[in-house]
Amino acid sequence: MNRFAIYFSVLVAATTVASAENRNITEKDLFDFVWIGDPQISPDGMRVAFVRVTVNEKKEGYNTLIWSVSVTGGEEPHQLTKGDHDTAPRWSPDGKFLLFLRATEKDGKPDPPQLSILPMAGGDSFSFTDLPKGAGNPVWAPDGKTIAFTSETNADDLAKQEKKKRKEEELKKAISENSPSPRTAGRSTNKTKPTPKSASDATAKKAEPEGEHESDIRVITRAIYREDNEGYADPKHPQHIWIVAAPRNADEKVQPKQLTSGRFDEGSIVWSNDAPQVYFTSLRLDEPYYQLPRTELYSIPASGGQPTKLNSIDMEMNNLSLSPDGKQIAFIASTTQPINSYTQPDLWIVDLTPNAKPRNLTANFDFDVGDGVFGDNAAPRAGGVNSPLWTPDGHSLIEICGKEGKTILASFDVESSAETDLTHGNQAVLRFCAPADRSKIVYTLSSPTRINDLFISDRIGGEPRQLTHVNDALFSQLNLTDPEEISYKTFDGKTIQAWVQKPPDFNPTKKYPLILNIHGGPHAAYGYIFEHEFQWMAAKGYLVLYPNPRGSTTYGQDFGNIIQYHYPGDDYKDLMAGVDDVVRRGYVDDKKLGVTGGSGGGLLTNWVVGQTNRFAAAVSQRDIATWEAWWYSSDLTLFQPNWFKAPPFDDEQEFKARSPLTYIKNVKTPMMFVLGEADYRTPPGAGGEQMFRALKFRKIPAVMVRFPNESHELSRSGQPWHRIERLQNIVGWFDHWLMGVLKPEYEVAPQEAVPIKKGNGATENAE
Repeated sequence: MNRFAIYFSVLVAATTVASAENRNITEKDLFDFVWIGDPQISPDGMRVAFVRVTVNEKKEGYNTLIWSVSVTGGEEPHQLTKGDHDTAPRWSPDGKFLLFLRATEKDGKPDPPQLSILPMAGGDSFSFTDLPKGAGNPVWAPDGKTIAFTSETNADDLAKQEKKKRKEEELKKAISENSPSPRTAGRSTNKTKPTPKSASDATAKKAEPEGEHESDIRVITRAIYREDNEGYADPKHPQHIWIVAAPRNADEKVQPKQLTSGRFDEGSIVWSNDAPQVYFTSLRLDEPYYQLPRTELYSIPASGGQPTKLNSIDMEMNNLSLSPDGKQIAFIASTTQPINSYTQPDLWIVDLTPNAKPRNLTANFDFDVGDGVFGDNAAPRAGGVNSPLWTPDGHSLIEICGKEGKTILASFDVESSAETDLTHGNQAVLRFCAPADRSKIVYTLSSPTRINDLFISDRIGGEPRQLTHVNDALFSQLNLTDPEEISYKTFDGKTIQAWVQKPPDFNPTKKYPLILNIHGGPHAAYGYIFEHEFQWMAAKGYLVLYPNPRGSTTYGQDFGNIIQYHYPGDDYKDLMAGVDDVVRRGYVDDKKLGVTGGSGGGLLTNWVVGQTNRFAAAVSQRDIATWEAWWYSSDLTLFQPNWFKAPPFDDEQEFKARSPLTYIKNVKTPMMFVLGEADYRTPPGAGGEQMFRALKFRKIPAVMVRFPNESHELSRSGQPWHRIERLQNIVGWFDHWLMGVLKPEYEVAPQEAVPIKKGNGATENAE
């Protein structure tokens, strides 16, 4: 038995029975949601700092504040910081200070975040950097004297900042010299006339800097010139490693120092145990976009100097973690050979000696390590990532892994690779942390009826304890239910796991409209995690079927990669088999079927309606219509050799055969397209815009709903009102076509009602 194993399970509440005293969840309940992100336990293991996220007062964005809670219980969590955009809490090694990032607002928009510190013994927090491009990813040195971080600030930025400050000082001085003194202000004599306002203005204008034209055009030389949720790339501002002395009070002035330079990005900061060295990752290639992933590992003296290249690894290294003896780094990565559409992420270890060969610790563990299921309510703007946790003796590593629709914590023996589950139950562990002695583990937990909360458990034995109840006040008023897990056989005998979210007052003797909801990825997974969208659809009277067809993660390498060079294809058959299975259960009105999905799910929605007319309505979100258009415009590039065997100009027929637009003449289903206008992952021009125009030409009912300034992340972290309007329009479209609800906004020429087919072929009009 692994002596570092944690044996516990979190009891997930049984399916909630709808109460007459409670109400159904609504789309606007999102305004009152509270999210927890980036938990960090103090070095003594007694307190947890975390980011608490809420919708801001204007309902146009999110406030992120840092809160704290005791691990012993007996007290409510309390607020530590007062800013509206505080993130990334990081305890100093002695626990006396809490480092964090703070972004202040200017003209209603956040400035770049700066490093800030809160003395835990008392006193106000203070910021101690003022870099034009801000600071990010802060990491304390083991001795607590220095902080390493990343910034895109360059020398020109600093020069412009200094010039601006000088001009502002000159302007203040000029205005001061031409203003009336306190003695003469307000007095006028025949001898002395007050300075005309125009003269003061003229002096100020003279002191102002002359206007310098800054061009707003973009001269693009790189294949990937914009990134979803980040915007346009700026090659003049690569991300570099910086260090700064850690101040102990606001009066102690410190000067950040740029540690690395050059034209390439750097990140993944790890300090050596004795603090003279900083390890980081980079890739010294100008255009790596059409090559298989590779990472270079470097070290650099904290005092400055030239970096030393330690290794070049043919994988993308993520979530680096230094071993207790300082001789190895653990990381998460997917091997690039053989070439797959999907390769499970594994837990790797590499020695910190030149050109050491990494060892795959989980080569025989056929589940995703460092990844799991996803939902629509990860903490927006909270940040934070998981990294493997070494036990103090270096014998084991702790990480999350995805197993059959769940995300669990697991322990892996460094020598034998033996795996031990540390959590159990129908749930998803999102973020986790532990003090240096690993005496306890803190993690955020989500389930179908819980957005997320903090839990804690001792490393050995013991039941978990819940530390926060951030949404209990709201959720105790709601009729929330757990979905029913089902499994069914598909056309070739494979078993597909799926869930059915039912209305709170579900009656198996009645017949309900059904919405098939398809996840994106395609290499991703639904599971036991909170889904606001599904809960609200069910509250509106729909059954929601959400399956994990072939290509989904958490079921092993073969199941995930089986769709390579065949996507979409047999996954469509898996989806239809799921609909057939639920219809056979007798409580589905098969004349009122809807289908929706986003990203890869949007692609499959487009594919479904081109293969069958069984669905009465469809909503395709952030979709793909033609692979060729996507190949030319997405911020992703490795379509070949991973997804296609060649580029579109060398394999036109394959790209065409697998593109939904090819089958547009078959489509009779009324369609809505939900698009983010700043989506660079699945640009609207490669998806919904094409489908919409084709359907309008064919006189098939079609509506396009466009969201300004929204990226591919609209459903998960878009502006709150936009997230709600997205839900309203998706459900509104189904209400219109499945329920017969009048929706004039979806009609070119509004009609009175939409006829609904009865089972005997007759029609009725909804009132």
